[in-house]
Amino acid sequence: MADVGTNTQAAASEAMPLFYSRPEALNPVRHGSLGLTARADFSFARSAHAIPVVAAEMPAAMRSYPIVFIGAGKAPVIITGVRQNENLFVDAEGRWTAPHYIPAYVRRYPFILAEDPKAPGRLTLCVDRASDRVVDQVLAPLREDKIAPFFSGTEPTEATKQALAFCNQFQIDFRATREMVDKIDAHGLFAPRQSKVTLEGGEVLNLTDFQVIDEEAFNKLSDAAFLDLRKSGALGLLYCHLASTNSWTSLVHQASVRKAG
Repeated sequence: MADVGTNTQAAASEAMPLFYSRPEALNPVRHGSLGLTARADFSFARSAHAIPVVAAEMPAAMRSYPIVFIGAGKAPVIITGVRQNENLFVDAEGRWTAPHYIPAYVRRYPFILAEDPKAPGRLTLCVDRASDRVVDQVLAPLREDKIAPFFSGTEPTEATKQALAFCNQFQIDFRATREMVDKIDAHGLFAPRQSKVTLEGGEVLNLTDFQVIDEEAFNKLSDAAFLDLRKSGALGLLYCHLASTNSWTSLVHQASVRKAG
């Protein structure tokens, strides 16, 4: 049995979000000699079979992955695997399978915005020191990888500024998505769902613990309720989720290909 909700729900309930284990607020005193290797390596996501997604990227994500909702908060995620701890889109070398969309949550890593304990309510840019891509330029002068430093003296480099801008935009999109989900939930459109998939070799897998938008209930909405959803911007999210159901077939195919390989 593959429970698509369990791991991601657990990650959300723990102190650290999915992928992160040692986030530290970036500052030139502590991290002045550190930088980020330029190589793309998604090994950290190899065991993630469900990854958070925001509404703004759903039109791209729905073409490759089913989009479902998990947990008490009905957080939207893309399904990247049909078994626990297996991401079908990351290979043994840490490459994301082309041409499939790479979610912003993954591209953001190892950076993240976190609340500053010294200034409640204020978010600060952090980096996960556990990431293999975060290296000390002084201790690794012979690395073949190009390294983008975090600071030039006491000033953040362009790479750090871009990371901050990306994280800021993700935070904005995350909040907007949260409001859309809450609006959809207020109209009672979520329903629990299970899915049974059969791989080409005949193996049957049960996917459980997720929710979907009840299309029948959606179609029965009053004109006023539909208009309320439209004004909130939630219709795009809703339609992308419904369209993404077509991606279950490609996900099962990907699982069959991986097993055959």
